[in-house]
Amino acid sequence: MRSHPLRSLLAALGIVCLGAPLSAQAQAWPARQPIKLVAVFPPGGSVDQVARLLAQPLSQQLGQSVVVENKGGASGSIGAAAVAAAPADGYTFAVVFDTHGVNPSLIPGLPFDSRKDLTPLVLIGTAPMVLATHAGSEIKTFADAVSAAKTKKGVSYGTIGSGSLGHLAMALLSKSNSLDFQHIPYKGGGPLMNDVVAGHVPLSIGSVFLLKPHIDSKRLRPLAVTTSKRSADLPDVPTMAESGFAGFDAPAWWAVLAPARTPPDILKRMNEELNKVLRLPDVAKRLDAQGIHVVGGSADTARVFIEQQMDIWGKVVKDNNIKAD
Repeated sequence: MRSHPLRSLLAALGIVCLGAPLSAQAQAWPARQPIKLVAVFPPGGSVDQVARLLAQPLSQQLGQSVVVENKGGASGSIGAAAVAAAPADGYTFAVVFDTHGVNPSLIPGLPFDSRKDLTPLVLIGTAPMVLATHAGSEIKTFADAVSAAKTKKGVSYGTIGSGSLGHLAMALLSKSNSLDFQHIPYKGGGPLMNDVVAGHVPLSIGSVFLLKPHIDSKRLRPLAVTTSKRSADLPDVPTMAESGFAGFDAPAWWAVLAPARTPPDILKRMNEELNKVLRLPDVAKRLDAQGIHVVGGSADTARVFIEQQMDIWGKVVKDNNIKAD
């Protein structure tokens, strides 16, 4: 059947009209309203601090207010779910932590698909975690900790919670090398540090941001870091990889995500603006003070990294039958 010319013209116009709102929306962005950065953890932690560090220079560059909204709970999944459900109009973004790469395998029944409903915009940076012991411990080196984990009694370690990246990193180390590191989950960094400093738990693992103040005050002794390269903040502390566990790499990380279906023009502009912020000397200096190595780069770089993290830690969760708190 021959297509009617008027019908074809109307169909074409319909396609154009459907596309027009998105095009106009992208062109007008970000003039319509303030931009919201949803920090997926409560105030005071590293996610909150990173979000606030980005907000002010981002606002200056875009000529629009950028506000931080804390929406914590369920290892960051509540805030991520809120952003996944938000309008894909360039006015709502998520600032997430490494738990975002663990949650799909750790938390059953997430109300969103981490790969399909959120689009990575930029990988802000990475940081090592540190395995440490209290200053009076008989464990003086990482080799001592490994030796203790080879005994029948094993050795226990504390983390900020079950399913945290520290927990998964030690589970991976244990299972891959037949070591008996026994997990003690705490309800956050404060309670963990209190017990470790007091010597109530032999070992602890957490971010440089969490442990370094206690290392600097000589109350904790660092044994090893979890990244493939040494930390600039702890240059004398060996990596696990160089301590007999080749290839071991378990970084903490932070990223900015957008709702899926956000117009490509907005995603491109936001990525460019975020990279400009990360290149500002003051921002880089303040992130470095938290032990964060700035990465930045393309949205594709962020996507590949985050999906790799989901694959790596999803397998660890499954292999070790790890459950959320």
